[in-house]
Amino acid sequence: MKKLNVTYRVFLAILAANAIIVLFMFLIMQWSMDRGFLRYVNQLEQNRVERLATKLGKAYSAEKSWEFIQKSPDTISQLIGETIAESQPLPPPPPSMAYEARQEHLNQPEFSPNRRFSRFERRIVVLDAKRSPVFGSSNPADFGSFKPISDKGKIVGYLGLLPNKFLSDNHQLKFVKEQKLIFALIALLMLLVAAAISLPLARLLVRPLKKLAEATSLLSSGHYDVRVPVESDDEFGHLSRDFNALALSLDKNERTRRQFVADISHELRTPLAILGGEIEAIQDGLQDLSLESISSLQVEVFRINRLVDDLYQLALSDVGALTYRKSDVNLVDVLTEAINRAQPKLLEKPLKLHIPLPQYPVFVFADADRLAQLFDNLLNNSIKYTDADGMLGITLEVEHCGVTINFKDSEPGVSENERLKLFDRLYRVEGSRSRATGGAGLGLAICRNIVEAHEGAIEALHSPLGGVWIRITLPLSGGRDE
Repeated sequence: MKKLNVTYRVFLAILAANAIIVLFMFLIMQWSMDRGFLRYVNQLEQNRVERLATKLGKAYSAEKSWEFIQKSPDTISQLIGETIAESQPLPPPPPSMAYEARQEHLNQPEFSPNRRFSRFERRIVVLDAKRSPVFGSSNPADFGSFKPISDKGKIVGYLGLLPNKFLSDNHQLKFVKEQKLIFALIALLMLLVAAAISLPLARLLVRPLKKLAEATSLLSSGHYDVRVPVESDDEFGHLSRDFNALALSLDKNERTRRQFVADISHELRTPLAILGGEIEAIQDGLQDLSLESISSLQVEVFRINRLVDDLYQLALSDVGALTYRKSDVNLVDVLTEAINRAQPKLLEKPLKLHIPLPQYPVFVFADADRLAQLFDNLLNNSIKYTDADGMLGITLEVEHCGVTINFKDSEPGVSENERLKLFDRLYRVEGSRSRATGGAGLGLAICRNIVEAHEGAIEALHSPLGGVWIRITLPLSGGRDE
């Protein structure tokens, strides 16, 4: 079985199921044939008993007693033969036979109406009107019922027949044997038809699985553009949809990875090129080693350190290794401290600030340092990407089971397609924006990981002020005090 492919395994499973069904049907038909034919034979014999009872009544009427049976037991055999002759008329002899041959044919034992039917006769018992045995050696107590024997409306005796418990007649046994043989041939034919149908049916059932296996092999080889057709709405159809979704996700992740590597290389190459150029200029004597040149070199080093640190924080967050020391934290205090830290940059821009925060504490179960990092990143992002003399609105709204923090800034805004990509790594809306102002594009990706680590949600919407609206939802810890 280990070497058989799935198609032949399904074929054998279907064939085995059909074989079991055919076997049970064959056995049931065999049992039904035995029982049914036995009931049929007993019913025929009961009809014969009724005719025999009528003849015994006529014989009693002629003799006026049952002594004729006791004196001549062959009388029962003759009467039984007559009942058989009435129910099965003798076939006429062939007309081509001579007279002597025709007489011999009619006098053969198998056609003689007076032949002795020993098996049938041995199971008969005749009782008189007082239910005393007249004929038969069987115990009357073994008979279920008796047929009354009447003479001119008066019951003069009873006739009983012991039912067959099994077939014993050669003709009956031969008939049953032939029927069982026919049943066996039918069962074999059904099995052959099932085998002929099972193989194409197995191939039809396994075909979607083979397509999935081939597509999976291609996908594992790096062909992320492979897709499988969805041809049904059953489990195979759902599996095909899930496979296509997986392939699409892997394709997107691969493109994102390549873009990420390219962007990181670009981000690192620029400050390194500046560092290399300035160092070579100093070495060649084209530029003096002064505090100004050292400060320029230090700015590029800080830029590389910042990028590496952001990448490190993002990597830790992705693998779940970023440490979180959670406790009940007053969100209003953490947000107020972040705003106070950003005041110098807000005044330098300048930006107008609108912060109608609650005057009561709002508690969340969180890491205060990570929340401070979240708010610092969002404030720096708004300061960098909002035009001078613009506005930044920060609100905190408490709902039944959570708290919502809104950062709404003024122009410039971004399109809906760009808003969906704001939390992607190294994504910047404006490709021409200077890196000194715009950063590496990792801040919002880190923000998303921090929010998700606190079982919250973050999304970017269109701001009523014309810019971007960052909405954060966090669950309450239940420690709010009015």
